[in-house]
Amino acid sequence: MTRADGIRARNRAAMEAEILRVAAEELARHGAAALSLRAVAREMGMASSAIYRYVRDRDELLTRLIVAAYTSLGDAVEAAHATVDPADLDGRWWAVGTALRDWARSHPHEYALLYGSPVPDYRAPAEQTNEPGTRVQALLVRLLADAQRVGRLRDAAAGIAPGVQVRAEAAAGPLLDDPFFADAGLDAPAVMAGLAAWTLLLGTVTTELFEQLGDTIPDPDAYFAYMLEVAGRLVLTPATATVHS
Repeated sequence: MTRADGIRARNRAAMEAEILRVAAEELARHGAAALSLRAVAREMGMASSAIYRYVRDRDELLTRLIVAAYTSLGDAVEAAHATVDPADLDGRWWAVGTALRDWARSHPHEYALLYGSPVPDYRAPAEQTNEPGTRVQALLVRLLADAQRVGRLRDAAAGIAPGVQVRAEAAAGPLLDDPFFADAGLDAPAVMAGLAAWTLLLGTVTTELFEQLGDTIPDPDAYFAYMLEVAGRLVLTPATATVHS
């Protein structure tokens, strides 16, 4: 690469970063469904035609925003998880859950883009979004595998009716063959219990962030802590009487 090529590459990277920054502001003001390249160009003082040299269309802009949001979330959760002793399974679950909530509260519009209503006429390209979008779930799958190894993975099939077992296997389906789960050696009830815990965690954060219960919860921190504990018990057997706070 020549010196001129290097300068052009840096200038392009700087322009693309600025487009993403302004797009994030537009996302916060108007929501994902109303996002447009024309609006971003207008905010940047660019001709509408000029912005297409950097971003092909609205869908590409949305994809870049989604990847950036997933990357930011993954970085935050992985950093919190890394501070916990790997043997402390409850602490790891707590770190993932609280870091997810903290990030969502600090980035409400990005969280809504990732976990809110689908954007009309947009389908995220899996080849670009799957890897950054599953970083948090990968931590939880590893947690389940470690719990199974030390005998603390709750037996999700114990005490349930045969029909429920059949539904678990039907629901897990091809997930059991996906390396994401298969490498962890988890059976259908364990996979479904993990998904239930993740769904409850995500739903608790969503409920708080979007104020779906209005002002009926006087202590959101206590509410979240309780729900996080309940979700964790779907997959982990109790180890100690320690209460996280």
